[in-house]
Amino acid sequence: MLKFLLVGVVIFFSGFFSTLTQAKSIIVLGDSISASYGIEIQHGWVALLEQKLKASHPDYTMINASISGDTTAGGLARLPKLLQQYQPVVLLLELGANDGLRGMSLKNMQKNLSKIVKQAKESGAQVLLLSMRIPSNYGKRYTDMFYNSFQKVAEKHEIPVVPFILKDVALDKSQMQSDGLHPNAKAQAIIANHIAPYLLAIL
Repeated sequence: MLKFLLVGVVIFFSGFFSTLTQAKSIIVLGDSISASYGIEIQHGWVALLEQKLKASHPDYTMINASISGDTTAGGLARLPKLLQQYQPVVLLLELGANDGLRGMSLKNMQKNLSKIVKQAKESGAQVLLLSMRIPSNYGKRYTDMFYNSFQKVAEKHEIPVVPFILKDVALDKSQMQSDGLHPNAKAQAIIANHIAPYLLAIL
C-alpha cells in the first residue's frame, strides 16, 4: 500500500513540476520579412533568434505566425485565435510594411497596431514592436511619417520598439534579394542579432 502511495506522490509532483517548466510561448506576428520569404524557414531570423535564445532561456519557444503579404488589418484579424491557442508571454509585432508599400492610410495603420498591442497586453503578453522603413521613392514626407508611426504607437502604449530592423542590411545589395525589398539568407543572422538585445531585455 505504501509503495503505491509513494508512486502516486512521485507521479503527482512529476506532473506538477512539468507544468511549472512548460515552455513559454513567444509569438512573432509579421509579414514576409519574418516569414523567411525566398529562403528556407529554418534559415530565417526568427529561427536563428530562437536558437540564440535557447542558450540563456531554454524554457521559451518561438511561434512564427508570420504570413507574406500580411497587413496590420490581417494581423489584427488573426490575433485573437493566436492569443487563445498559444497564450504567449511575449508578442513580437512586425507588421506595417505592406500597409506602407500599398499607400494605405497611416492613421489606420497606427490604429490597427494599437489594437494589436492592446489586445496582446490584455491577454497578459508583453509586446516588442519591430519598426520598418519603406523605399525612398515613396517620397520623404510619407516615408518619414511611416517610420515615425512605430515610435508613436510605442510611446502611446509604453512598449519597447526596435529601430529599423533592416538598418544594417537594406542598403547593402549583397545582403538583399534581387527584388531589393527582402533580405537574403546571409542577412538573417544580422537581423536576429539586432533584435536579440531588445527581446532579452524584456524576458
